[in-house]
Amino acid sequence: MNFTKQLFFITCAFLLTLSSFSQTDATQEEDKLSLNSGSIDNQFEFVIRRSNSWQDYKTVKKTWLYTLKAHTLDSLKAVHKDLADTQVVVETQAKEISDLKLNLSNTKIDLEKTNTEKDNMALFGLQMSKSSYNVLMWSIIGGLLAFLLFFIYKFNNSNSITRAAKKSLAETEEEFEEHRKTALEREQKVRRQLQDEINKQKKA
Repeated sequence: MNFTKQLFFITCAFLLTLSSFSQTDATQEEDKLSLNSGSIDNQFEFVIRRSNSWQDYKTVKKTWLYTLKAHTLDSLKAVHKDLADTQVVVETQAKEISDLKLNLSNTKIDLEKTNTEKDNMALFGLQMSKSSYNVLMWSIIGGLLAFLLFFIYKFNNSNSITRAAKKSLAETEEEFEEHRKTALEREQKVRRQLQDEINKQKKA
């Protein structure tokens, strides 16, 4: 019997303590709520909890409603200001991105122009690719080399003809000299014979 009473008293004490803790927590939670601080949600919660109840209705002080309205409008203004600032930042960033894209496009054009100029060569005021330029230059060099070889061939041929002509001329001059000597000797012989005949005529 004593054990049953003790158990009953312990159970009652435990329930009272639990209830006290619950009320304390609820009181502390309500103490945290304020109409002039905290988030809008907390301020609405303050008005709801502190308002008087009548059946299914709540009676709220007008001053609380005006205060809550002012705070809500201030919060909305702050949100709108943040949105406006964000919009300005977005527009600024969009302009910067547009400028960067334009600069990138100009840089690509300049790079393509530079690559084109690097890959092309100017010859007599005409732009041509390096491959075409190389083909043309090697063609010119090949033509000049062929012309040089032809000139060397013609020179050697002409030189050979000239040497042959000189040799033939020398042989002809030599033959002419021999002929001249022979003719001179004949002339001298004839003159001597003529002189001898003249001398014979004189003696006779």
